[in-house]
Amino acid sequence: MRFFAIATDYDNTLASDGRVADATWEALERLRASGRQAILVSGREMDDLLAICPRLDLFSRVVAENGGVLYTPSTGARRLLAPPPPPAFVDELKRRGLHHFSVSETLVAMMKPAEQIALAAIRDLGLGLHIIFNGDAVMIVSPGISKASGLQEALNELALSAFNVAGVGDAENDHALLDACGFSVAVANALPALKEHADMVTSRAAGAGVAELVDALVKDDLCERASVTSRSRVLIGHSRDDARPADLYCAAHGTVALLVGESGCGKSTACAGLLERLAGMHQQLCIIDPEGDYQNDEDTIVVGDTHTAPQIEEVVQLLLRPPRAAVAVNLLRVPLPERPAFCASLLLEVQQLRVKTGRPHWLVFDEAHHLFPAGWAGASQTIPQTLETALAITVSPQQLDSAFLRQVNLVLAMGPSAGTAVQELAKATERDMPGIDDVMGQAQLKPGEALLWRLAEPAPEGVIRLEPGSKHRLRHRRKYAEGLLIPERSFYFRGPEGALNLRAHNLVLFVEIAEGIDAGTWQYHRERGDYSRWFEKEIGDPDLAAQARQIEQDASLDAAASLARIKAAVHERYTQPENPSMPAVLTTKTADATPRDGSPGDDGSSP
Repeated sequence: MRFFAIATDYDNTLASDGRVADATWEALERLRASGRQAILVSGREMDDLLAICPRLDLFSRVVAENGGVLYTPSTGARRLLAPPPPPAFVDELKRRGLHHFSVSETLVAMMKPAEQIALAAIRDLGLGLHIIFNGDAVMIVSPGISKASGLQEALNELALSAFNVAGVGDAENDHALLDACGFSVAVANALPALKEHADMVTSRAAGAGVAELVDALVKDDLCERASVTSRSRVLIGHSRDDARPADLYCAAHGTVALLVGESGCGKSTACAGLLERLAGMHQQLCIIDPEGDYQNDEDTIVVGDTHTAPQIEEVVQLLLRPPRAAVAVNLLRVPLPERPAFCASLLLEVQQLRVKTGRPHWLVFDEAHHLFPAGWAGASQTIPQTLETALAITVSPQQLDSAFLRQVNLVLAMGPSAGTAVQELAKATERDMPGIDDVMGQAQLKPGEALLWRLAEPAPEGVIRLEPGSKHRLRHRRKYAEGLLIPERSFYFRGPEGALNLRAHNLVLFVEIAEGIDAGTWQYHRERGDYSRWFEKEIGDPDLAAQARQIEQDASLDAAASLARIKAAVHERYTQPENPSMPAVLTTKTADATPRDGSPGDDGSSP
């Protein structure tokens, strides 16, 4: 379910001439029976609403005075969200001869054309008050106070997101309300300007129109209507047609996307761009992070680190109150074999939270093969039957269990093996094998390009240019300098006879170990081009790799000189921490520290 609540105006929306029809109350009862909530958002004073509205008990919260007051019907608690009107302003209105106005807890109300007197008083007193119109009614409120700000306070108390709310109104002061919601509705009697602004216009007026919205919500969660709105889709990238490029989108709700590709194809940058745009849409993200990629992202709350395993209860609490933009679950301290079970336990709790609140909006599975490995015995029992909205990032579909792949409905395949990846997915999910050559031709994908396949269609849509992000480079630099790369992506100093097994799981350790090994070991890896290959393939820094390659191939340099130059190149690009944490044992051979076939360099990720 996407929509968990409606936020409705009162006058001329829910009510006509101050009265709500019995059929409208019955519609709100149907809404609550469906598991959804109703929030009343009105410009009226709270005491006025208490006097004229007999069924406030049907609302989880009431926002009154155009965002200035928040009321909880179940307890009678009232909270002021704005300061009272300045006494000097009220006195000045009286001094200027204005008698027909009211002063409530947080606003001053009057009728047109008295706003001219109010505007002059605000100007002459140098106040920052705002004037809001609602038909012939005029409200003067504190700056920053609106129906949108009041709704947000209500949603914070209810642990809901505005993305999961449908807002409905009729007049000028409802623009802010509709803008704040994930889906906007104007009743049939609304102002033309509001109708043009809305995602949906009801066929009936006032309360009958609200009932129409409720029935549409209960019927199909506004699935068809919401799917075509700009607030319900996220930019993926652009068509590769330079003459007439088109923007390409996916649904912000209901998409289970798989991003696949080898290191160096631009996968991380594309992922960062997508997550940045989701955050900009106020989508809450829960990121399962096996490699610590998000440890130093200032916009993300991180649970767990290289020393402490994450606690599931803490993750849930951070996701719940107050709503966080992004929570990353760092699994560096969780042993590799235990990660699928940990992820399954976390998903159980997160899915329960989603049932109650609709959040987190997106589950992000970075290095998804750590979490849903192919052939995992517990996959069919522990992977939720409906992930609903998620993004998984991995190297190849072959690394993921088919129980997970069957939920994927959108694929972005990058790198030289993009066509193969699409065919692997089709085979794993028992789909007809799509024709790749007709879509890709003979051209290789460039970094940052992807083969797009919406799995509801029989074949890929085509090659697109993915919209990049701005944070990937900053986020990864510190990770590669002092983080903890997994064994498969670490560098191993072994030497010509394979006598050593010194693992460098970041650039700091790479430099420190390199300074301590013998010249023969250094030269062995240098002559093989292992350093530049690791910098390019696993660190993802082609500039550093190119510089290292020149050093490797410079025959005039001996071991010490080439080490000094590569060390300088690393320090030029990456900041070394003052006290890098060193593993207790650097030289012990373990199963984790050994490449997949036990030999150096054969797996493509370790030299």
